[in-house]
Amino acid sequence: MKFSLVKVIGVMGLVFGPLTNALAQDGYHQLTSSDFRGVPHTTGDNCIAMTYCSIDYHYHLTGDKNNYRLIFNVDVVLDRERSWLDRKRILSPQMLTEVLKHEQGHYTIAYMEREEILREANRTRFDANYQAEANALFNRIHTKYGQLNVNYDTDTRNMLDVVQQHSWDVYFQKRLAYMPPEEREGY
Repeated sequence: MKFSLVKVIGVMGLVFGPLTNALAQDGYHQLTSSDFRGVPHTTGDNCIAMTYCSIDYHYHLTGDKNNYRLIFNVDVVLDRERSWLDRKRILSPQMLTEVLKHEQGHYTIAYMEREEILREANRTRFDANYQAEANALFNRIHTKYGQLNVNYDTDTRNMLDVVQQHSWDVYFQKRLAYMPPEEREGY
């Protein structure tokens, strides 16, 4: 089966503003076509879909005397108003299924990032410079998953390489199935 180029951007970043046009999720979310409310862009890059996810985090502080624990709250934010499908170019239910499956991969990467931030933060002790340490932790993990997003699109050729897309689908299934639980230690 031949598809036009699908390009999905997993835009992830630090979000502190209101989530008025977005859906923040604690748990894993299965994407549907109703998650894509934005207007398709016609930039000449032949894209038929775009997904916008970000990571929103905040924390509160416990501890004292230069030995702190940060209790993180981390959400994957799916911006439904900026995410879009070019429904005119999706020619069949099967094609929509394939596009959504590829899009789900980008969401899964954001979810995996969320889970790793929570695991790392929960097992890290912070000192008086906790704000810089928390930002460094976030930036290190965010960079890793940003590169994973790039690799995903490159390897699958934006879903056009069916064999590679299947390989990534299996990878995502295994990562989700065997994802270690969030570690919560008492202080």
